[in-house]
Amino acid sequence: MTKAIFFDFDGVLTTDATGTTSIVNYIRNTTDIDAEAFEKAYRKHNTALLYGKTTHNDMWPQLCIELKQIVDLQVLYDAFMATPMDTTMLHLARKLKAEGYILGIITDNKKDRIDTICEKYPLRAIFETIVISSEIGSGKKHHTIFNAAIRNCDVHYNECIFIDNTRENLVIPQALGMKTLYFDHEERDVTALAFHIREILQKNR
Repeated sequence: MTKAIFFDFDGVLTTDATGTTSIVNYIRNTTDIDAEAFEKAYRKHNTALLYGKTTHNDMWPQLCIELKQIVDLQVLYDAFMATPMDTTMLHLARKLKAEGYILGIITDNKKDRIDTICEKYPLRAIFETIVISSEIGSGKKHHTIFNAAIRNCDVHYNECIFIDNTRENLVIPQALGMKTLYFDHEERDVTALAFHIREILQKNR
């Protein structure tokens, strides 16, 4: 029986494929900062940010040195707030929650970014758990982040569905026993995704 449905964040619940894409788009569209130079400098720190080895507060002075420009850190938080959410996907999540399913987010992400977005959107009212790679020091290429989600929701792997827009991120949860669904972030066919979720739910009643 399926009890829990876990969503990836960027590319599934948001319309941009990655968080860095959302940040760089904001920089490009709303500031006079060279977006290409910013992206190059930011990506140097991205892996350390994703796995909790540094924070935006700690790396920001070095990023400004690399840009040869002092940039107020608030610009970054404004970029977080401007993350484009997929309202149709959120509607689907709310509907599944109303039907009694446990919902969660499993994401390779930065905790301060997710916390900031959660302040704007009522995500914690929809999702029982939000497991973030930077908070636990491990991402979706390893078991740890999935173990944490399972533990937080008190379910078994074979009682869960996991949805991601990167096929490689489905390998570990599938090996652990989760049902997995790939969501194409370019096509963004939420209706088709909902159909495939219903298929799994019907088979696992």
